[in-house]
Amino acid sequence: MKSYAAVDLGASSGRVMVGRVGPDTLELAEAHRFPNRPVRVPEGLRWDILALYAGVLDGLRAAGQVDSVGIDSWAVDYGLLDADGTLLGNPVHYRDARTEGVAEKVWATVPAAELYAATGLQYAPFNTLYQLTAARSTRQLASAERLLLIPDLLTYWLTCEAGTELTNASTTQLIDPRTRDWSYDVAERLGIDLKLFAPLRRPGDPAGLLQPRVLEETGLTGPVPVTTVGSHDTASAVAAVPATGERFAYICTGTWSLAGLELDAPVLTEASRAANFTNELGLDGTVRYLRNIMGLWLLQECVREWGHPDLGDLLSAAAEVAPLRSVVDAGDAVFLAPGRMPDRIADACRESGQPVPESPAEVTRCILDSLALAHRRAIGAAQSLADHPVDVVHIVGGGTRNALLCQLTADACGLPVVAGPAEAAALGNVLVQARTHGLVGDRTSMRRLLARTQPLKRYEPRGDTAAWRAAEDRLTRA
Repeated sequence: MKSYAAVDLGASSGRVMVGRVGPDTLELAEAHRFPNRPVRVPEGLRWDILALYAGVLDGLRAAGQVDSVGIDSWAVDYGLLDADGTLLGNPVHYRDARTEGVAEKVWATVPAAELYAATGLQYAPFNTLYQLTAARSTRQLASAERLLLIPDLLTYWLTCEAGTELTNASTTQLIDPRTRDWSYDVAERLGIDLKLFAPLRRPGDPAGLLQPRVLEETGLTGPVPVTTVGSHDTASAVAAVPATGERFAYICTGTWSLAGLELDAPVLTEASRAANFTNELGLDGTVRYLRNIMGLWLLQECVREWGHPDLGDLLSAAAEVAPLRSVVDAGDAVFLAPGRMPDRIADACRESGQPVPESPAEVTRCILDSLALAHRRAIGAAQSLADHPVDVVHIVGGGTRNALLCQLTADACGLPVVAGPAEAAALGNVLVQARTHGLVGDRTSMRRLLARTQPLKRYEPRGDTAAWRAAEDRLTRA
């Protein structure tokens, strides 16, 4: 039995979890949880990276002695370091407005179809490629000697060793998913210096040892290795899908919903690009073929606007609202920025000629119906585009605690849904560390261990999908 610390940073909170792993044991306990509060300053929206690092140190102190540490986080964002390794300002938040209109400038040099054929990445305005293009004329970028994605930056502070983990690098739109190396042609045409990036690492690679000053601050006894995991939290979460076969789809739920398939090779067709599917890299050379959906961000923002009412009461009331009365496109970039979310949802319903939800319960039902419909559309399209049929949908992440959303997703997809585990990213993080140290076997063995040890709930689809097809047609016509 060994213990592993999983640092798992989400867009709204961070946590340090301790996983205990043995031949037939997988236990996870929370050592420390801390908020992730972006800060709006005169120059824009920024991550409070020092507060996050302090939370990591506090969490390692609370975790106690562990055999290894691994870090995963959200994707695309980065910190810039000077020649001395000093951070040049707080990292820019992906919801910052600086990338507005940047994609069109990029496409003028590398047309969108060529960019997709080379990198397989969906269009999202905040992709690292667009962020770097937006920052091109800034003094900060001109002064930078090193660019580190968020989990790599925190690893660097813990170990003083720099690397770029591949699953997260694949979200930059600068990686070729076929070669699993940098897309040198794209970078050269866009004037992006790939020397800014540290050497690529893969899950399971060593990432250094906790430095003496870190050991002193956390009370740990060295040596404590840091192990490279799937540092994009979705890569770690997909690694923790407790599937028993290959014919499955997954939905990683939280602030975002990432809905798709695990494949052996990317899908780089024009039809795939038109459907805005992404080919991100996963564990063991797999491809995470998925679509980004706005996710529970929509509900989180509404709950914040409403003064944080009891979520259980809100979901119970939403369950009593007539289904599919109004739906919105949960992938629409109009919902990307924070603020006024109930009003923006109402505006979208009004503009599409649907009844406008008024009460919090009606807005909540609209959101959950819309998310389930988006899940249906994404999973249906993924099966068709990849020629990969599925028999079951696995929901992992925070959305597994939302029974109404899980049931609506089963109803919409017309497929059984298996919900769990809730802390999938942390479990995937732990399992990669344990595998590296010889405690578990291949990806199939990891998933069998998850299925045996983690609480899962199955939701069977109710009725037929006619009402969902009609809602999808209504949304398409709008």
